[in-house]
Amino acid sequence: MKTDNVNKGSRGFAVTEEKYEPIRKAILASLPWNDKGMAFKELVAAVAARVPQELYPKTGSVSWYTKVVQLDLEAKGMIERVPGVTPQRVRKQSLYSMHPGFERMGSLASKEAQEYDPEALVEAMFTGSRAALRPLYEELLKIGIAIGKDVKACPCKTIVPLYRRHVFAQIKPATNKRLDLGLALKNTKTPERLIDTGGLVKGDRITHRIPIEKATDIDAEVRHWLKIAYKMDVT
Repeated sequence: MKTDNVNKGSRGFAVTEEKYEPIRKAILASLPWNDKGMAFKELVAAVAARVPQELYPKTGSVSWYTKVVQLDLEAKGMIERVPGVTPQRVRKQSLYSMHPGFERMGSLASKEAQEYDPEALVEAMFTGSRAALRPLYEELLKIGIAIGKDVKACPCKTIVPLYRRHVFAQIKPATNKRLDLGLALKNTKTPERLIDTGGLVKGDRITHRIPIEKATDIDAEVRHWLKIAYKMDVT
C-alpha cells in the first residue's frame, strides 16, 4: 500500500498492511485528543509498547514506521499537530469538545480533565448489542454540529449532549434498537411525534424526545426541530 503525506510536496511511502496496521492502531490508542498532545519521542515509546516487536526487528524500525503512519494519519484528518507548540506535538483530531463542566469548575488542568476521552466514551456507548446504532448516532451528530459554528458535542458516559450556551439537544442510546434525540424546547407546542419527557415540570433542560430507529427517521422534521432547539438557546 502507499501512504499519504501531510507535508506539501512530499510523497508517501510504500509499506505493507501487515506493518502499517499495528502502528496505526497503536498511534490512535496512544494519542490523547486534548491540547497537551504527545511529543514524537513519547509517541514512539508508546507505540513500541503496543506492537509486536518481531514485526519491527531492526533498530529504528518502529520510529520510522511511526513517523510514516503519523504523516499518513495527519493527511487523512485523523490526527493533527497541536498549534503553536514547539517542539511539535500531535493529538487525535476530534469532533468533540472538552466538557463545559471542567471549564466552569476551572479544572482544565485537573486529572479528570486530562483523562477525559470523548472517543472512548462514545466507543463504549455503542459497543456490543448497540453497535448497530452507531451509524444513526453519527448522522445525528453530523447534522447537529453543522447547525452552527458554536455547537459543541461533549460526550458523557450514557449520552452525548450538544451545547450552544447550554444543552439544546442530546443523543442517547435508549435501547439496543433505538436512539432518542432529546430536545430543549421548553413549552413550545409540538406535533405528536415529539414525546414530552416531563422535563419542563422537573426543571430539566431536555423537554421532548424523538425516537430514532432507522435511517429514514432522520428526516426534514428532525432537522427542523434541532434547528428550533438551537435557536432557542440564546440566553
